[in-house]
Amino acid sequence: MVTFPSFRLGYGFGRALAIMSILTLAMPLAGCGVNNIPTYENSAKAAWSEVLNQYKRRADLIPNLVESVKGFAEQERKVLTDVVEARAKATSIQVPADILTNPEAMKKFQDAQNTLGGALRQLLAVVERYPDIKSGQNFLALQQQIEGTENRIAIARRDYIQTVKVYNTELVTIPGRWWKAFMYPSYKEMATFDIPAEEIKTPKVDFGTKK
Repeated sequence: MVTFPSFRLGYGFGRALAIMSILTLAMPLAGCGVNNIPTYENSAKAAWSEVLNQYKRRADLIPNLVESVKGFAEQERKVLTDVVEARAKATSIQVPADILTNPEAMKKFQDAQNTLGGALRQLLAVVERYPDIKSGQNFLALQQQIEGTENRIAIARRDYIQTVKVYNTELVTIPGRWWKAFMYPSYKEMATFDIPAEEIKTPKVDFGTKK
């Protein structure tokens, strides 16, 4: 009979020791990157949302911009058509839920946006030949908004590329690679995109309003 209390005491002590050991081992995990993968993923998703937000803002501005420059000569109306068609294509693309881990879908989306950006730059370049349009208050206001949006797009894409780089690097380097194997096996590397060369050379968009 005297052995049972000792056994129960020993059992209780062993259990407490085991719990303390687990807690002792778990505490350093917070500083070993165990939460890095989901944290970095959330940052990349937030950055991507900002990219989409700025692209939408640009698309929303274009109809009014096109309306304000309808005084083009007949031979130059093609630039209007190009912008309208490029916008229609860019806004009609269904962004799949897995676009961030689907390089093909990401490329299709970005190609459409880059085409729209190129058509828009061409349109604004042609406006330079029309002083009456270029000096109109409505056009000037829209031009400034487009410039600001293009700059915000460039910044949003830069931030997205950087956050994806951090996230993807975490997945393939130690200790992140270990955490992925044991705790986050379903997480995949995210797709990024290339910034057109002309935008790398001219990171700040200016369509001629600044002298």
